[in-house]
Amino acid sequence: MGLNLQTGSRLRPVDLAREHGLSTQAVRNYEAAGILPAAARTPHGYRTYTSLHARALRTFLALVPGHGHGTATSIMRAVNEGEDEEAFRLIDESHAQLLDDRRTLQAVERALHDLRFTQASGPEPTAGETHIGPLARRLGLRPATLRKWERAGLVSPRRDPRTGYRVYTEADVRDARLAHQLRRGGYPLEQIAPLIAQVRAAGGLEPLESALRDWHTRLSTRARAMLTGAAELEAYLRAHG
Repeated sequence: MGLNLQTGSRLRPVDLAREHGLSTQAVRNYEAAGILPAAARTPHGYRTYTSLHARALRTFLALVPGHGHGTATSIMRAVNEGEDEEAFRLIDESHAQLLDDRRTLQAVERALHDLRFTQASGPEPTAGETHIGPLARRLGLRPATLRKWERAGLVSPRRDPRTGYRVYTEADVRDARLAHQLRRGGYPLEQIAPLIAQVRAAGGLEPLESALRDWHTRLSTRARAMLTGAAELEAYLRAHG
């Protein structure tokens, strides 16, 4: 059950802590971090909180799932210091990051769709392993581009111990095709490398579909959490004055 937020009611640290299953030390730490306004003290030095502190704590805990602990802390600190514009800027940055994440997910899905379409359109001219020249021609790239991708970790061909030539397996060809699709979508190498790593960790494209569904779920969960946090923050701003 939530606390009675009657204006002027005096609350102890334990009152705030119990509502959220926290320790009293955590409440004191939040105050020290600027997440809660500074508490008044009794003549004996004990902290006393009010409904404003209770609302501040609820707001912070509502902001964390959507914005992360660090950003939520900075938002609350800005509000408590009267820097509302800074709080709004931080919120805008979080929303921009969420939008970037959505665009990245969409780019990966388009790349996988294009890759599957290419694979389904007909058999590869050369089955099994291949070398840098044939692969570059197949993708319409220069060999130097594939070497650059190798340095960036996008492809990892092995070396023939007798000739020293690069040997690309079917998995390497898959990674090169996926990288090619993402590069055509305008994504830089440093953003593509972790996505290629996910494909490898998943064991191919098909298992990655489950990861993409989870990614969609996480983004939607985060978006809804941002809405919840925004509602709590608006209430706190009104109370904070």
